[in-house]
Amino acid sequence: MKILVTGGNGEFCKHLVKNGKEHSFITPSKKTMQPPYVVNDRGIEYVHSGLDVRDYTNVDEYFKENKNRFDYVIHAGAITRPMVIHEDNPTLSIETNIVGTANIVMACEKYNKKIIYISTDYVYEGIDGNYKETDAMKPFTKYGWSKLGGECAVQMFDNHLILRMAMNRKPFPHPKALKDMRKSIMYIEDAAKVTLKLLNEKGIINVGGKSQSVYDFVKEENPDIQPIYLKDISDVNMATDCSMNTTKMKKVIDDTVI
Repeated sequence: MKILVTGGNGEFCKHLVKNGKEHSFITPSKKTMQPPYVVNDRGIEYVHSGLDVRDYTNVDEYFKENKNRFDYVIHAGAITRPMVIHEDNPTLSIETNIVGTANIVMACEKYNKKIIYISTDYVYEGIDGNYKETDAMKPFTKYGWSKLGGECAVQMFDNHLILRMAMNRKPFPHPKALKDMRKSIMYIEDAAKVTLKLLNEKGIINVGGKSQSVYDFVKEENPDIQPIYLKDISDVNMATDCSMNTTKMKKVIDDTVI
């Protein structure tokens, strides 16, 4: 398959390329989607290069020039962390995660490309856990709302796949991990492997590992990790249980994938 991946600077993209040797990838970079960024007296300023999803004219021109080089678009480019960005600068989040996704969707429709949209478990309410793809969505952070906004645009185009993910870097980048927040996390490399197995699916699929606390997940690889609790976090809203039901995912992939 010939695949365009947005968010070319990100670790997820790198693992897609590493594990998808049977595919052909185009990975334009755009640093408005991921760090590095510069914090100055005007707030957060991103360095620009490559494909700018916020500019439909730029997106359309890129698709037109490269339309014969790809058939699938894995739209992984987004502003994610730190989460406080979405609280402090919602306009930037809207422009990239919602408008930017809509621009990619419109180009996919115009040039007849399938879109695989990388979403998040943060679109769920985060209280009861074990969320199915058909459960109601009620994001508990502005980041979650921005990704749900992107999902709405993707749903307008029939040829789509939405993957709601809970993934993190390996090694875990923090000295502490939440002990009273449950998630269905998997490491980014494993999430990339699963994504490559799901390319021909449609609709919405939860992608993640077993339900457990973030602390217990990290402790399997790092016995020195220290616990932290939700009461210790004050800059963004957090949830107690974002775990997802991944039965649908497991019906497609086998245990050898992750």
